[in-house]
Amino acid sequence: MIGTSSRLLHLLSLLSSRPSWTADELARRMDVTDRTVRRDITRLRELGYDVESDPGRWGGYRLRPGTKQIPLVLDDEESLAVTVALREAARTGVLGDDQAVLSAFLKLRQLLPTRVASQLGAMDDVFEHTARAGGQPLSPGLLAGLASACRRGERVRLSYRDSRGTETERAVDPHRLVFTGNRWYLVARDVERAAWRTFRADRVVHAEPTGRVVPVDDPPDAARFVAEMLTSDYPLYVTVRLFVPLAEAMRAVPPTAGVHRADGPDATVVELGGTDVESLAARLVKLGVPLTVLEPAEVRAAVRRRGLALADGNRPDDH
Repeated sequence: MIGTSSRLLHLLSLLSSRPSWTADELARRMDVTDRTVRRDITRLRELGYDVESDPGRWGGYRLRPGTKQIPLVLDDEESLAVTVALREAARTGVLGDDQAVLSAFLKLRQLLPTRVASQLGAMDDVFEHTARAGGQPLSPGLLAGLASACRRGERVRLSYRDSRGTETERAVDPHRLVFTGNRWYLVARDVERAAWRTFRADRVVHAEPTGRVVPVDDPPDAARFVAEMLTSDYPLYVTVRLFVPLAEAMRAVPPTAGVHRADGPDATVVELGGTDVESLAARLVKLGVPLTVLEPAEVRAAVRRRGLALADGNRPDDH
């Protein structure tokens, strides 16, 4: 017979996995009686969990969110996935340099079963990381505050430091956060300039919510907006037709690295920038998808040269 503590954890896991359960459904999933389910629900309530219920045999049980921190019940693969994600966040700074990321990783690692810890150790032995791109430390608390403002549509007062180190005060209407190149970008409408702007989140010194919810009219595609901003300074651009659907093209060339346009159901036109003809040609060849360079002619010729050289080096033996 499964122990009471394990059964309560199982019940919590079920209640948090979907909005509502009937007593019969819970009983079948846990292989217990309806009476045991009702008794365990009572125990959870005594422990401080806010479990709501509807009267009657077919009434549902639901766990009211946010009332108490719920212990997670993870299998081996889930434990490894969460630990690796926290480790990479601590190493890359995707959530900022806040100590909370490293602390959470160290706590979770201590709780890993030996078999999972050995898998993580094997990964540590073979993984290597390049140096992080420069940038100011970014607090997860600040990132979470910006995300909440985006979700609520709440105007924010930003203290923002530009690339020259000049600090200014901005009133902005946040729309979306975009992550690319180990950096977070806030896409927001600059109130004073009445224009959409991107703000590097690591340059936000302070963000103060105003409590004023402002409807955002005709917002841009955030990922495309950031991509256009990042590629606006390239000395050379190429336009290609990838003979794959839009979704596959966006996997080959991420939205933050190029501007995409569906060209029928089975093709996508993409514009991306680079520093010179040869590096762009090499990048296109590495995509591994059928394509045609629309312009410029110099890049088309460079891609052709590379393709011919590859074919020439892989001719079948004469004998």
